Order: sequence, then structure tokens, then C-alpha cells
Amino acid sequence: MISGGRVLDGTGAPPYRADVGIAGDRVAAVGRLDGARAGTVIDAVGRFVAPGFVDCHAHGDAAVFDADVQRAALRQGVTTFVLGQDGLSFAPGSAATVAYVSRYFAAVNGTLTDGPLTVADLLSGYDRAVALNTAYLLPHGTIRYDVMGPSPERAGRDELAAMLRHVERGLSEGAAGLSSGLEYLPGRYADADELAALCTPLKGLPYVTHMRAYGERAGVGMAEVVEIAGRSGAAVHVSHLHGPAGVLLPLVEEALGKGVDLTFDTYPYLRGNTILAMLVLPDHVPGADTEAALEMIASDALDEWWPSLSGVWPRVTISHAPGLAWAEGLTLVAAAERAGEEPAAFCRRLLIETRLEAGAVITRPDEGREGEESVRRMLRHPSQTGGSDGIYVGGHPHPRGFGAFARFLGRHVRELGDWTWEQAAVHLSAHPARRFGLADRGLLRRGFAADVVVFDPATVGDLATYPEPRTPAEGVDDVLVSGVRVLAGGELTGATPGRALRPS
Repeated sequence: MISGGRVLDGTGAPPYRADVGIAGDRVAAVGRLDGARAGTVIDAVGRFVAPGFVDCHAHGDAAVFDADVQRAALRQGVTTFVLGQDGLSFAPGSAATVAYVSRYFAAVNGTLTDGPLTVADLLSGYDRAVALNTAYLLPHGTIRYDVMGPSPERAGRDELAAMLRHVERGLSEGAAGLSSGLEYLPGRYADADELAALCTPLKGLPYVTHMRAYGERAGVGMAEVVEIAGRSGAAVHVSHLHGPAGVLLPLVEEALGKGVDLTFDTYPYLRGNTILAMLVLPDHVPGADTEAALEMIASDALDEWWPSLSGVWPRVTISHAPGLAWAEGLTLVAAAERAGEEPAAFCRRLLIETRLEAGAVITRPDEGREGEESVRRMLRHPSQTGGSDGIYVGGHPHPRGFGAFARFLGRHVRELGDWTWEQAAVHLSAHPARRFGLADRGLLRRGFAADVVVFDPATVGDLATYPEPRTPAEGVDDVLVSGVRVLAGGELTGATPGRALRPS
């Protein structure tokens, strides 16, 4: 029993004083349980009791097995990761496909295991092996590579049929939707015809997209999203919708006005984190073919390209550099100075020596007061859900994986008032659970799964910073997953009740 707390039940109702009784993996009762007896009692006086938070966009595909990552998530109240993001993850695919994804997206997802892997294989590997739940999106780029390799060509009829079989099988094995990464490879090569065809079997589950364009060019990306939704009938969820709110919110409203079932996630920071190759290489470099790309980078083929990036170098901080770990946490300019090289030369060296695996934190041009106001306006929209876009690879990742959800609560609820506490439970629990078909999660209600977070509204907050990105959050000390206490006194209990969740 969790006694004496104020319950945020996820419906949007104001907090109310109640006890929460748990039997097995379910919520047995919510109300005044005076006189009830329980084997374990958690005193929640002075704290809120809420349904566990769902991180709509987490790159924990391999990192979720790391106890430090589990602690980082649970210390923010996150009890479920939605994996398979940006169109690239480990299943379904042959051994060659798994090897490609592990190599190309190593700075984002890390490396997991050898292939081949089915969705069923991957989900069974997560189930009851970690302290938090996992849900999985079918990654379009992985599927495309498995059928077409690194080819930039348009999918033919037979190739499209083969990709569609992957989607249908993956959904039957428990996938919670389909994701795309249209700035990454090989997803970048797909057109709306291909994506709409692959969305047709989703039947209420979402098409989750890292769009083809963001920021000032988000209209291009959103137009494609609306086209795919209209042609397939799919619900749509836009990943990390960041940029000027004055551009983005009218696009969201326009899509909703056309009848598109649209949600989006945002994280409460201004900087991004991705693979260095995507930031600095022109489109004609075949990044999906590592050897060909490295040959171009090492040659003089890009000599006229590098000078065009002079404005990019000061905005890049190296987050992951295997073999050059001394550079992690330095700006690219500072690392180049330490190496006695020009930034372009050091960047080329970094790409070559890490075999395109290097990762980077990137400062956006809109960083500052205007950017902060855009973040606040985006998260206040009723279609918003919380997502960290957390990346845990490298010695110096973005702090969002260790602090985003605590920052939502500490900064954007307690300090700024962008949400009320009850609205936070909706944005972080109920909305995302509904979006991904997790019918028994997201609410504190009798019969629902007992994923429960107990937090102190006076102290909850993020401590991770850009200089110290791996610092766990504070203010969340007790968390249950499927009725099992996984965090007690802010520390892991060692229990691993996390389920591989399938939509229902």
C-alpha cells in the first residue's frame, strides 16, 4: 500500500488525498484505505502518487540493460521506454542488417547483439530482464535495409511487398507502431508512396516519424506527414518536434483541422544530439555504405564542401568518439586546437578513425530566450507528450536522458507553471499510453497495471547539465513497475519486473 499521498490519477482531475492498494501486478484500490493491511507500506505523506511516466522517444535499445540507465530513468519516474525510434533499431533483420544498424547508429542506440533478430526475439530479450517496461516500434530504415541494402533506388513492387511482410509480421509479434527516420540512411531514400503503403496495416497504432525537415523547413516535413496519414489512414506521432513555435504550431493545427490523428513529443532543452555524419556530410555521400563513404571522406572529393561548414564547427560538442575519448565533452573547435589541426581536418579524422560512429551534441541557431519560449509553447499544446530523445552512448551525451522528465516537473510545472501537476500526469502518462495502445497503463485506476511513481513536488528536478550530463535527477525516491518496487530511497532494488509491452 502507498499511503497518505496525493493522487494524480492521469485523468486530468486535480490531486486528491488517497491511498493506493496494490495486489500482484495490479492496482487493487484507490481511496481511503484506513484499516487495510499490507505486507509493504510506502509512506507518501507530502508527496504525489502518479502513474508511471512513458518516455515516448528513448534510444535505450541497447542501453536499457545498463543499471545506470535504468536508475537514470526511474529517478525521473519513467517506467516505460518506447524504443525502435527514428527508423533504426535491431529487428527485424538478418545478421547483415543488424550489423549495419549497430555500426551506423552506434552513437545513438549502441550495439546489442548479432543477428538475425525478429521482433519476437528482441521483445523476449527485454521481458523481465530490466527494471522498466519496453515497447517497440518497427524501424522502417532497418526493414528497408533488410530488403534493399544501402540502395538509394525507389522500392519496386516486389521490394515493397517484402517490406510489407516484415511490417505485418512485426505487428503480429507485438510491435506498437512503425517509425521512420527521414534524415537518416536508408530511410532518407523512401518516398511517401512507400511509407503510406507500409502504414496501412497499423490499424490504430501510430506512424512515428523523425520528419524529413524541421525548424524553419518543418512545413516540408509536415506536408509529407499529412499526405502519408491521408493515404494510409494511420494515426501519426511526430518525434522531437522542435523549432520556432510560430512555425510549428500552425502546422500542427492545420493537420488536426484536416482530420489527422496527430500527436508529437518534445523535450525541454534547446540543443540536439545525433550522429556527427548526419550533421556534416552532404547528401551525396553514401553513408549507408560505410566503406564507400569513408573512401570519399579520405579523398579530395569533399574539398569544396568542408569550407561551407565554418559556421557549424563552433556549435558541435563531441559526445562519443571511440578511440578518441579524450575529445568527448570538447567542442569540435577546442578538440581541433588540442590536436593541432584545423576543424575541418579534425572532423575528417574523427569520422574516419571512428568509422562514422562519432556522436555530437549540437547547439541550435535559436538557442536563447526565443528558443526557450518556443519550447514552452510547444509543450503546452494538448497534443504534446513527453519524450527525452535520451541517448546514453558515449562519455558525454546530452543531459536529456538523465533529466528531461524531472525537468518537466521541476522547471515547467513547479517553477514556470506551464502545466499544472494534473496536466503533467496527462502529458507524461495517460496520453502516451493511449497513443501506443498500452491500454492498461497511464492511469491510476483499479485493475490497471501497477506502474506507480511517488515524488516530492518540492524537490523534484533535474541535476544533469551539459558539463555534467550523467547526473541523476532528484525528488523521485520510490517507483513500482508491475507492482514490484524497483526504486527505494532513490536506489535500484535489483528487481527486474519490466515487461515487453504489446499493444492491446
